[in-house]
Amino acid sequence: MKQRSLVHYGAVAQAFHWVTAILVLVAYIYGLGGSEERVYSAARDFDRQLHETLGMCVFALVVMRVLWRMFDTQPDPPQVPRWMGVAAKTVQWALYVLLFAVPLTAIAGAWLEGHPLTLLAGIEIPPLLGLSHDTGATIATLHTWLGDAILWLAGFHAVAALYHHIVLKDGVLASMLPCGFGLRQPDNDGLPR
Repeated sequence: MKQRSLVHYGAVAQAFHWVTAILVLVAYIYGLGGSEERVYSAARDFDRQLHETLGMCVFALVVMRVLWRMFDTQPDPPQVPRWMGVAAKTVQWALYVLLFAVPLTAIAGAWLEGHPLTLLAGIEIPPLLGLSHDTGATIATLHTWLGDAILWLAGFHAVAALYHHIVLKDGVLASMLPCGFGLRQPDNDGLPR
């Protein structure tokens, strides 16, 4: 009897993927942007605390996700042209780099500007870096650019998943949805089950 290859990511990998995506989106929505005076104004305390808390949660999730990936089994990639496989790996790695870089630039920028991380429930993490306001402001600007970049790249990633589902019909999207989320997964021979 022919052994069937794995066609879905496990529940833990799926949870990491979707919770991270939701947290990144909500953190982006609550991102303050603008001048330092605007970001750190008392009127924006809640939004900043929520944004920074979500960013720290994203960072923690990505660390756990990378550790989980080291031990978890993954579905076989679909048979696609070489360029498409290279593009998929490049986007995947770029997303991981951004998922680390965005929170780390936020932390470095805030601390170098002399601001603590201000999390929900009144938790403050004081600056652990020496004051270098100009460098902090530059890194804070980089954080904003990287935050925009991660949303654009994640959007491209989502469009590619839809292309795989609608045009290629190869089950890539279904592999990351719980129990396929009702989507039909093609068999190894490309025919829907």
